[in-house]
This record gives sequence, C-alpha cells and structure tokens, in this order.
Amino acid sequence: MGAGPFGRILVSVLISGRPKQILQQFRERILSWRLVCDHRYTMPETKVQSPETEIQSHAQHGLRRQMGLGDLVLAQVLCVVGSSWVGVAAGLGRAQMLFWLGAMLAFYLPMAASVIGLNREMPLEGGLYVWAHRAFGDLGGFLTAWNILIYAIAVTAAILYAVPTEISYLIGPSASWLPENRPVSLAIVTATVAGVTLAAMLGLDVGKWVQNIGGMAILAVFAVLVLLPLWGLARHQAIHWSPLSFAAPPRNLRTLSLFGQIMFGGLCGLEYVAILAGESRQPARTIGQSVWIASPIICAMFILGTSTVVAYVPQNSIDFIAPIPQTMRAALGQTGAGNMIAMAAILLVEVRLLGAASMLFTGATRLPMTAGWDELVPRWFTRLHPRWRTPVNSIACMALLVFVLLVLASVGVHAQEAYQLLSNASITHYEIAYLVMFAVPLTGRAELRRRLPLWLRIASVAGAIATLFSLLISAYPFVDVVNARAYAMKIVGTVLVSNCIALGFYRVRTRFSGRRKIGEASTSGQE
Repeated sequence: MGAGPFGRILVSVLISGRPKQILQQFRERILSWRLVCDHRYTMPETKVQSPETEIQSHAQHGLRRQMGLGDLVLAQVLCVVGSSWVGVAAGLGRAQMLFWLGAMLAFYLPMAASVIGLNREMPLEGGLYVWAHRAFGDLGGFLTAWNILIYAIAVTAAILYAVPTEISYLIGPSASWLPENRPVSLAIVTATVAGVTLAAMLGLDVGKWVQNIGGMAILAVFAVLVLLPLWGLARHQAIHWSPLSFAAPPRNLRTLSLFGQIMFGGLCGLEYVAILAGESRQPARTIGQSVWIASPIICAMFILGTSTVVAYVPQNSIDFIAPIPQTMRAALGQTGAGNMIAMAAILLVEVRLLGAASMLFTGATRLPMTAGWDELVPRWFTRLHPRWRTPVNSIACMALLVFVLLVLASVGVHAQEAYQLLSNASITHYEIAYLVMFAVPLTGRAELRRRLPLWLRIASVAGAIATLFSLLISAYPFVDVVNARAYAMKIVGTVLVSNCIALGFYRVRTRFSGRRKIGEASTSGQE
C-alpha cells in the first residue's frame, strides 16, 4: 500500500522547507475534493427531487430550447390526429359520434389530466420515461422507455408505409398498382426515411418547421374534409350527412375492437410531446397549456371528419390506410376543379405524414439519450453533434431500425394487413407504457405520490381501466386478414418477445455496470 495523498503531502512539508506553499496546495486539494463530493451527491438519481433541481441538472447536457407554445400546440395536433383514424371510426357507421364521445370521456380526459399533472411535477427531457423512472426506479423506467421506443419506431414505420398508398390516390386510378408493388414502394419509403433522418440530424431549429408545417397541413386537410358535405349538398350529391347522429352500432366483437382502437389508438399521444421538455421553453407551463389549447380542436376534428367519411364512403368499402384521400376522390371526382382540390388536399396529407413521422422519430431518438444519462444504456447514445446538438448515434440507430421494420412488415402479407399489423403491434406496446403512466400516481414511490393531487389519482384509475380494455381487445383484427389467429399471435408474440429482450438487455447491462463500478471503486481505493 502507498502512503496515499495525505501522506505524500506530509512528507513534502517535512522535506521541502516550504511549508506555507505546501499547506496552501493542501487546502486547494481539500476544496476540490469537497466540490467533487458535493457534485456526486446532488446528481439526479431515482429519488424524487424538485422540478427546478431536475431542470437544472438536465440543462447541463447542452440541449437547445427550441420549442415554444405555438410549436407545442401544433405538435400535439400532429401527434394525436392521425389521418387513418377517421376511417377506423367510420367503420362504426352513424354510431361514430356516440363512440367518439365515449372514448373521449373514458380515456382522453384522464390522459390529458395525467399529462398536465405529471409534466407540471417533472418537466424533464424524456417525458413518460422520466416519470416512470422517478416513480418505479431503473427497471420500471427502462421497460417504459423500451415500450415507448418500440411504439415510436413501429408507428413511424406504419406512417411511412402509408406513403405509397397516399401517392396512388394523389395520382389517381392509373397508380392503383403502387401500394402492392414492393420494389417501388420500398424505394419511396427509403427516400422518406432518409429525409426524416436528415431533419432529425439538423435538430429542432429545422425539424420543428417540418413538424409545424405538418401540423398546419393536417388542420387544413380536416377543414376541407369537414366542409366537403356542404360542397356536396350545394352540388346536389346523393349523400346523407348527419354529423350529430347517435345511432346504435351492431353488438359484436368487431364493434368492440373498433371502439378499443379509436379510444386508445386514435386519441393517445398527448404525453409524447413531453419527451422534448428539455428542448422546450418553460415546459412546466407551456406543455400543459398546449394540452388545453389543442384538445377541443382535436376532438372536433375527429367527430366532424369521421362524419364526412361516413357520408361519402360505404361502410364495407372504407380504406383504413388512406380514408381521407379516398373520401376526397369520392366527393370531388377525378376531373376538373374538384380533381385539383382533391390533389391539393391529398398532397397536404402527404405533408402531414412527413411531419408526423419527423415528430415521432425525433422523440424516439431522445429516449436512448435520456436513458444513457441515467446509465441504463451505453453512453454512446448520448453523444451530441458538436454543431447541431442532436444525438447523432441514437438517430442513426433508430433510422436503421425503422428501415428494417418496414422491410419485414411487408413480407408475405397484403398492404392493408401489413399496415394494421404495424399499427396494432405499436399500439399494444404504447398501451403498456400508458398503464405505467396511470400507475405513477397510484403505486409509484410514496414521496412522489404525496406530491400529486387527488384528482390526478382519480383520473389515473379511469385511464388505466380504459387502457386495459383497449389492450385486451387490440389483438382482434377489424380488417380482412390472411389468417386471423396468426394475426393475433403475431401481435401478442411481438409484445412478449420484445419485452423479454428488454429484460435480458437490462440484466446484462446491470451486471456490466455493476462490475465497472466495482472496478472503478477498487482503482480509486488503491490510489
């Protein structure tokens, strides 16, 4: 054993003949050790800290706060309002409004309350992952991040998978072959993946404009969609438009499946914007405000937009991938001014798809970064580009995963089934993450629960029940598939296998980190 630092300083005092200078160095050394120790014990861990302390610790990672309130409102609309869900709800016929209102009361309101309450308490980069990590520790946080990540990657792939179908409607009947032509479709989605990846690399100072334009595009598309019946009535089209009807739906399993799909799949996503809290200005206030502002707009878009699809498209002929372009063509035709309006609206749907894919992809790239800050994944994922301050390694990894999933999803199935498989598998992972979110005020760490209000716990109970119902019914297909049992097994098997992989990775990572910390402690002790 060596003499150690204190022994070496004492020997220096005795033999140097310069005790004052040596003692001054000794005092400076003690001060530096004290600062290091203070820093170690104030680093963010799994214990609950004040929001201000946490914001300061995460701000040290060098992220730029690019998102203002207007950006966040458009991002909320972009994340929640998917162009395909008005088609899914239209499958319920004239009962769609009754089911939309039921879904909003059972799920959307509890979700909005949970997002506002939890983000106000923990306005941190990583969103739901951080909330789960603070409430349930490393394993709970890691599995939550994993399921959100699988959702984000799969739904990004599902959005991009729909691009060839949307383009076929844009061109017209002559391009009806496009969605089922795999080489051409793959070339289109490959170029789209490259564009989304580039926008993510450049950061939110560029990426937020892609998302803002996408949000404005979907607002414009739904404005046209909602006004289409008035166009039709003015031109004496044979339509039966009743946006406020309350007809009873058929009582069967398909109806329950459709309700579960629109309740969770159609309305989820408000919390996703919170992933970018560390890149938003005043996130504790602005993210909650974005929920309040966007929510009535979102609800009106779904109800009124679905009523137009019901008015124009027969219930058994709805295209669940691209119902809005299908409705535009049915209402406006293939020639003349109507054709030009339809093409412009379909083009805006394409812009919305790119914006939504960019938003979801950006959020997906932030999850490995924030988990890396907590040492749950290799710190390789936390590396930021020196100029753009974006997690370049995480972005490259996520881009590769999205592309692989796009290739695998289209093997041996038709376009509608592949799209629905991607959508349902991703939603099932997201439902698991949402169950964790609703569990935070109910079963999370006691110190955190005491800081959350009673109304948040009540909302969490309602949200958990609605999410569990959607989770149980999600394996039932509401489109014609090659094999219904195999379809359900693919969804259930995908969820089980992916979470088993997550557990295996977590165990290996925990053992590696433990051995590394023991080695570092042993090395420092020898010094």
